[in-house]
Amino acid sequence: MPARLCPIILICLAALLAACASSPTSTLGELPRTPQATTQQLLEQADSSDPQKAALLRLSASDQSFQQGDLAKSREILALVPLEQLPPAQQIFASTLRAELALAANDPQQALQALQHVAFERLGELPVEQQVRSQLVSAKALEASDQPLAAARERIFIAPLLSGEEAQSNHETIWRLVSGLPVTTPQDSTDPDLSGWLALARSVKQAGTLGQQQRAIDNWVQQNPQHPAAQQLPEPLVMLRELADRPLTHVALLLPMDGPLAGVARALRDGFLAAHLQAHPEGSELQIELYDSTRLGSLDTFYRQAQAAGVQLVVGPLEKNLVRQLSEKDELPITTLALNYSDAGQTTPPQLFQFGLAAEDEAREVARRAWADGHRRAIALTPRGEWGARVLDAFRRSWEEAGGTLVAAQALAEPVEMANQIASILQIRNGESRSQSTDGSATQPTRRQDVDFLFLAATPQQAQQVKPTLIFQYAGDLPVYATSHLHAANENRSQYLDLEGIRFAETPWLLDPQLPLRQQVERQWPQAGGSLGRLYAMGADAYLLAPRLNQLLALPDTQLEGMSGVLTLNPAQRIERQLPWAEFQDGEVHSLTDYPVE
Repeated sequence: MPARLCPIILICLAALLAACASSPTSTLGELPRTPQATTQQLLEQADSSDPQKAALLRLSASDQSFQQGDLAKSREILALVPLEQLPPAQQIFASTLRAELALAANDPQQALQALQHVAFERLGELPVEQQVRSQLVSAKALEASDQPLAAARERIFIAPLLSGEEAQSNHETIWRLVSGLPVTTPQDSTDPDLSGWLALARSVKQAGTLGQQQRAIDNWVQQNPQHPAAQQLPEPLVMLRELADRPLTHVALLLPMDGPLAGVARALRDGFLAAHLQAHPEGSELQIELYDSTRLGSLDTFYRQAQAAGVQLVVGPLEKNLVRQLSEKDELPITTLALNYSDAGQTTPPQLFQFGLAAEDEAREVARRAWADGHRRAIALTPRGEWGARVLDAFRRSWEEAGGTLVAAQALAEPVEMANQIASILQIRNGESRSQSTDGSATQPTRRQDVDFLFLAATPQQAQQVKPTLIFQYAGDLPVYATSHLHAANENRSQYLDLEGIRFAETPWLLDPQLPLRQQVERQWPQAGGSLGRLYAMGADAYLLAPRLNQLLALPDTQLEGMSGVLTLNPAQRIERQLPWAEFQDGEVHSLTDYPVE
């Protein structure tokens, strides 16, 4: 009899061992199971269960609501679960769900806080599915918190646990994260996979031409054949390798040589040509041909002539009406880098790229800087009219996306009205100031305390009135962040003293007199050291962009360090700029090197 029972005993023992191996230990606790009931049924069952089972049922119900998109219900149910009374497995599950809910509410900091629970020390003991879920939400929260390197590290760690579409998506996201990092990001010798990803990104971004990038990819793959990115190149790099390695040999500059924009066009042209001469002092095969846009019969005629001449890229036009005309076409026969912008939201042909000194870029830069400096509530003064409205809208959007509040905004008043305007927007209260305080002295008027800073877009003359007026209205302590338009770049000490303490975004060209290209240009055109320098910088950056437009398409997170700012391409194929910062101090402009451009 015992002999006949032995096989049964062995089978039962094997089943028991298998169950133990596939489920958490008793001290770790049980994870919620996929429910076979509705949320309401789970909650009703929880109400009549013992505390331990009730917690499991409510966790299942909360997760089910989350998966169904009912975030409010999920939060409501999760709040009923006593987190600290749960075993570690359930604490991890609940904290992960809390993090997912926080991310859904656009609160990555709260998500990261939820993932700091001590129970996560035992995450590696849980089933793979839970490990992946917890670490993916961690990676997403890190990215949303502007920690791309940490996010990439997290995704690289979990990559071996993924398969199918989830693995592919994770792979592409790793590349997107590392390719957006500065080339100065240090290698991580403790993690060979991360180190390899960083080396790949650095080699591609440091390569100048498309052909050099292709060779850099091939060399990296040859040196790292076992790396995940070598075994499966990220899609943008596949695109780069597939692009024809055809060097740029013929460019047309389409600029107005007569009329009101002729001075602007000359500065752009000279900046472009100076950058070319600096890059190729001994000459090159690149042919640069100038076309006068004021003498065009039509754009269609120009493109036919340019195409017949073998032009591969058009840089221009500058006139906004001509850029609008190009934007209305379904396609262009030649890739074009326009030096102005069409109307916002206008659909454009795929061959059209747009670049300019957009004030909207600077407004977004103010929002980034002020947020990084810890400010959360703003007021704004911008010029009247369409230009001021666009600048204010760009600031508002960027500021509110970051989480800031725009408390009030007004169009700049005339100088004689500015004192009353600032008193109104800051709600200067005299209150008891007209009476006497308890010690017999007059009290001082006070401003509203619910604002952290003033966003200012103004001309030098307008801006000179703002700071003294703030001081006059007992608000001299209010920080002011401005666009570059208040900087005349004329080294006028008395004018700069009126701007004391104002921080502003500015082109690298005007903040660094030691730039070799600026020095070279100034020797021939001294005006390049003043406010016109921004246009020379833009012309030089047009030359920088010319051979790299396809690369920016293939690597959309690529950043080019230009003379007018750090350049990136947005999904609408518009070049956006990030600018460094400066401050007026003691009648001089001082660069703020403590805030590097991202």
